[in-house]
Amino acid sequence: MFSRKKISAVLLASSLALSLGACGSSSDTSGEKKESTGYPKKAITIVAPSGAGGGWDLTARSFTKVLGETKLVNQPLTVENKPGGGGAVFMADYATQQADNNDMLFVNSPPVIINNLKKEGNSPYGYKNTTPLAQLTKDYGAIVVKADSEFKDLKSLLEVVKKDPRKLTFAGGSAPGSMDHLISILPAYEYGLDPTKLKYVSYDGGGEAITALLGGNADVIGTDASSVREFLKAGKIRVLAVTSTERLGGDLKDIPTAKEQGIDAEFTIWRGVFGPQNMSEEAKTFWDKSIAKLVETSEWKKEVEVQGWEQEYKNSEEFGKFLEEQEKQVQQLLEALGMEK
Repeated sequence: MFSRKKISAVLLASSLALSLGACGSSSDTSGEKKESTGYPKKAITIVAPSGAGGGWDLTARSFTKVLGETKLVNQPLTVENKPGGGGAVFMADYATQQADNNDMLFVNSPPVIINNLKKEGNSPYGYKNTTPLAQLTKDYGAIVVKADSEFKDLKSLLEVVKKDPRKLTFAGGSAPGSMDHLISILPAYEYGLDPTKLKYVSYDGGGEAITALLGGNADVIGTDASSVREFLKAGKIRVLAVTSTERLGGDLKDIPTAKEQGIDAEFTIWRGVFGPQNMSEEAKTFWDKSIAKLVETSEWKKEVEVQGWEQEYKNSEEFGKFLEEQEKQVQQLLEALGMEK
C-alpha cells in the first residue's frame, strides 16, 4: 500500500503532468504440436527505453551481463537503447509491433504505470500491454549538482529556489510529470514551495541529464542514486541528498538523506523486466525460472552491491499482482483529483 509520502509523490507527479502539459505462439507453423521448441533459439535483446547511462540502461546491462556469466541463457544477449518520451515512444512500438516477439524484453520502473494513467502527455500503452516477468531491485533518487557548485547542502539550494523559483534549471532523464521530474522537485514540494514554478528540462535518460549538468546546461538534476556513483568517484559531481529512509552504503555512504536535512522527501524506485503481451507460455516459464535462479547467484548479488541497488525480487505472478495494486491506487488518486485520462 502507499504510505503518506508515496501518496504525496503520486499526487505531485499527477499535478505536474497537468500543469506542465506545455505474442503469438511459438508453435511450429505446420500445425504439428511439439512438446518443446527449445526456447530460446535466437539472440535475446534487452531494451533500455532511454539513453545510455541511466537507471534503465544500467539495469539492462547488469541483467544481461550476469545472465551470460552464469550461462543461464546460452544464446547471445544484447542491450539496445531506444529513447524517447520517457519510455513512451518505445512502448508504442513494443505494444503494436513487437507483441509476439519472445526474443525482445525490456526494463522499466514506475513510469510504465504513471505515463499510462495521467491525462496530460500520457501514453496509451502501459504494463497491461506487456507480460510482467520479474521485479529485480529497488533504488532511490538523488539530488545532484556539479562538484564546483556553490551549493553544499539541500537546504541552501532550496533557499535560493524559495527566493526565485526560476533562477535554477532542474533537469532529469524523463518527461515532465514522470519519475526524474518528481525526484527533482519533491524536496521543494516538501519544503513548502510550489513545484510547478520550478524550471525543469527533460532529457532521454539519466546519462544525458548528467551530461547537461556537467556541460553547464542544468544547475541541478534529479536521477537514480545508483547511476551517479562513477561520476561521484571521479570527483565530477556533488550529491546533496538521497531519497532513501536511511543512508546508503558503498560510495554513497557519506551522502545524507533529505530527511536528515529536515526535508521529509522519500522516494523508492523499483525496477523490473517485462516481455511482450503475447509471450508464449514456454518463453514465460523459461524466464520465470531463469530469473529466479539469477537472483540467487553470487554474481547477481555482487552486481547489485556494486551498483548500489537493493535486491527486491518478485516473480512473474507476484510482480503482476503488485502492478495491479499500484495501478488501482494511482487511478483512485487521479480520479479524486480529476486528472485521470
